[in-house]
Amino acid sequence: MAQERPKPPPLTRSDVAKEYLSAYNAVCALLWFSILGRVVLLVPITGIESVYEGAGDFTKWAQTVAVLEIVHSAFGLVRSPLLTTFMQVASRIFIVWGVVNQFPGATSTSPFYSSMLLAWSATEVVRYSYFVLNLRRSVPGFMTWLRYNMFYVLYPMGISSEAVLVWRASEAAGEPWKWVGWGLLGVYVPGSYVLYTYMIAQRKKVMKGKQAERRNRAVTH
Repeated sequence: MAQERPKPPPLTRSDVAKEYLSAYNAVCALLWFSILGRVVLLVPITGIESVYEGAGDFTKWAQTVAVLEIVHSAFGLVRSPLLTTFMQVASRIFIVWGVVNQFPGATSTSPFYSSMLLAWSATEVVRYSYFVLNLRRSVPGFMTWLRYNMFYVLYPMGISSEAVLVWRASEAAGEPWKWVGWGLLGVYVPGSYVLYTYMIAQRKKVMKGKQAERRNRAVTH
């Protein structure tokens, strides 16, 4: 009689979480790659003024999906701090729905809208792709470098673009909402500092770990 094939081990909760996060990050990487492609193509072909029409609605919903990341952090699926995750996601939700969606005439044709989408999408394509590869334990060196170095340029680019859009929307809103917008800009400075320094700390931690790995390999060889 032919021997029966051994049954595969049952999936654990950790296995299910890993597969879910892999799928989630892969989908998000594709969504933001689509946004990046739209911006890169639309700006030289039809001009900055057409970026919102070509990518605005898609961006709103792609960014809204990121609300799930707050849930992931809250339930311990990922190690990202809940407060930091909430600040990052909430600020972007506010920009796409509370600023650009509400005041498209003052914001959507601005070059700062296009620069914001460019910074966001380039960052997210790398970030989500890195997460997928990291879950599979197969991150190439160049992807790690991009993940922990691109933000030095893209984060200030994105934040400054967001701030200009908030200011333009505040001017268009008139009083008293104008002062609300200015107050939110005051929150942007310390909030941006918290997120930026968090990313720098994460970079130092990862880069230090990579250096230790290289030293260990050199010793064993």
